[in-house]
Amino acid sequence: MSPFRGIALKLCAVFLFTIMASLIKATSDLVPPGEAVFFRSFFAMPIIIGWLFLRGDLKTGLRVKRPMGHFWRGVIGVSAMGFGFASLGLLPLPEVTAIGYAAPMFTVLFAAVLLGERLRAFRLSAVGLGLVGVIVVMWPRLSLDQLDDVAMLGVACVLISAVLRALAQIHIRKLVATEETSAIVFFFSLTATSLSLLTIPFGWAWPGWFGFGLLAASGFVGGVAQIFLTSAYKHAEAALLAPFDYASILFAILFGYVFFAEVPTAMVLIGSGIVMAAGGLIIWRERQLGLKRGKARPGMTPQG
Repeated sequence: MSPFRGIALKLCAVFLFTIMASLIKATSDLVPPGEAVFFRSFFAMPIIIGWLFLRGDLKTGLRVKRPMGHFWRGVIGVSAMGFGFASLGLLPLPEVTAIGYAAPMFTVLFAAVLLGERLRAFRLSAVGLGLVGVIVVMWPRLSLDQLDDVAMLGVACVLISAVLRALAQIHIRKLVATEETSAIVFFFSLTATSLSLLTIPFGWAWPGWFGFGLLAASGFVGGVAQIFLTSAYKHAEAALLAPFDYASILFAILFGYVFFAEVPTAMVLIGSGIVMAAGGLIIWRERQLGLKRGKARPGMTPQG
């Protein structure tokens, strides 16, 4: 384990994912979300296949035990990606990023309902605090004197994407019991590429060569980001790396200002801070519980 390398890889992944989102946002007026999903998935495939080949995991990545599990993970993940990409064309990048922080909160709730994980009062309180932060970010959009149909549609798209991303995480937790990580990564890209083609009847468009380049770049960047993210967890524990997800708001503010002239509002900054505090509390509590479980294990009987 090399914690500093893991942190560096995680920050690189978050940075690249924010670049990918910026590229998608830049082309939101040129192509519909379904077409953007295709480019993001298709052009990530060579990167992922090359990575699996170099690791010697290509055969493993092509071998699955639960093909329908991968299919449904793909359906959920592609839908989440589509709604997320749609929101980028409707809202400022920092706002999309901040509202998207609801996904980990939904994951905690779904884990309790669908996986039977114990939902302790501390964690439930932190989830509630996180959702309050998300509401703070959205509040200006909910004010009666500032109602904007386009913005409200954007908020709805981000929230739907967050719910679907949380469901995808629950599905992945089930898949990892029988499937290799390389298989999950490879077949998601394959499924996403295939399913996105079903949106052709809803109107695809030629984005021009410059737009084509941006969309292709989103795929390459997204593929590299996925590799960095996967590699990070080989060098450091998930509990250590989790807080660095929140670096995305800093990158989103930077890119939003530089490339789209978007200045985050005070409500976005305050709400983001609340969500980050809530996420930090959950991570800290889970780490404490993990340390206690680790200390208890040596004294356990074989039955636990």
